[in-house]
Amino acid sequence: MTSKLDRLRAMTVVVADTGDLDAVRRLKPQDCTTNPTLILKAVETPAYAHLVDEALAWGRGQGGSREGAVGAICDRLAVAFGAELAGIVPGRVSTEVDADLSFDTEATVEKARGVIKAYEARGVGRDRILVKIASTWEGIRAAEVLQKEGIDCNLTLLFCQAQAQACAEAGVFLISPFVGRILDWHVKAGGGPYTGETDPGVLSVRRIYESYKAQGIGTVVMGASFRNIGEIEALAGCDRLTISPALLDELAKDTGELPRKLSGEGVARTAPLPRLDEKAFRFALNEDAMATEKLAEGIHSFVKDLRSLRGLVARRLDEAKAA
Repeated sequence: MTSKLDRLRAMTVVVADTGDLDAVRRLKPQDCTTNPTLILKAVETPAYAHLVDEALAWGRGQGGSREGAVGAICDRLAVAFGAELAGIVPGRVSTEVDADLSFDTEATVEKARGVIKAYEARGVGRDRILVKIASTWEGIRAAEVLQKEGIDCNLTLLFCQAQAQACAEAGVFLISPFVGRILDWHVKAGGGPYTGETDPGVLSVRRIYESYKAQGIGTVVMGASFRNIGEIEALAGCDRLTISPALLDELAKDTGELPRKLSGEGVARTAPLPRLDEKAFRFALNEDAMATEKLAEGIHSFVKDLRSLRGLVARRLDEAKAA
């Protein structure tokens, strides 16, 4: 019997949202995405101690300040996991720029260039990597610079049409509109109960997808942040979907039908929307309480996990020094 996962693969590029190398080997996705939370979880797993030990040994030999060494080791760890993932998947690996740079265009550009240089030093070309950047105004401007340099970007923490439109205007390769976090906000606000067809996160991604196709925009739409397989089924046919191992396993065990829900064929073309300048972008985002709150919350959460990773690395450095 054909599983829902196999049916999904026939119409959508399936991406694994994890830093778990064993899960990626088992599930065989086309691409893989990571973020600070997933990297922190992977680093804390004993099976990957060799990657941590290598990065720490490298960092101890770099010199400079303790803070600088900790940051450099964290960057090396993210690329080390990404390089391992690139050796498993045939497609792209997304690696996130430090979330605490989300409002600094210049620093984001420099960090992204460093990520690509580090991958190339490991023999992984830029055509295999997507640099993940938060969909702030500053992040989108950084992506615009990077895209012109041939560095493809994945704009994450995207919750509304204004963010999607600004990303398309910047020539971004791929966006990751979040589904589950939008649902979370509406449930907390007293909405629901929701089905896959009425889920506000699903409806948001559908609107963005349809708007892109109607305008002839080539930016890839990759739905992300799923809470259940009903959300995934409701977006079958989307360009790409990045899904946790647990939900991929659930889809693999289900042999039910999976009809296509999204398609770019037959979409009536429309004129491009008016271009968003900074003032229009910020006002539109400010008018959307959900998008404003979830963007801030997402950055805060990723920064928290990044700081936890830095703290773990710092402790390991201190332990090695005292030994």
